[in-house]
Amino acid sequence: MRVFTPGEIAQHAANKYLGVLVAAKYARVLNENTMFRSAQTGDKKLTTRALEELSTGSIEYRVVPRKRAE
Repeated sequence: MRVFTPGEIAQHAANKYLGVLVAAKYARVLNENTMFRSAQTGDKKLTTRALEELSTGSIEYRVVPRKRAE
């Protein structure tokens, strides 16, 4: 199992906290995509795969500001 340091995550995100949130949401997308799950061998956990892709810079994301309730 590979260990991801906060520095690795922060290189491709604004900070380590945002990086972890992006990887978690991407892992959810991978989990919901049944075609992706059946095509892969399943040797790695989805969270590990998401963190690897984030640390290599292959995930593109954008931050959408919340709308405040009036």
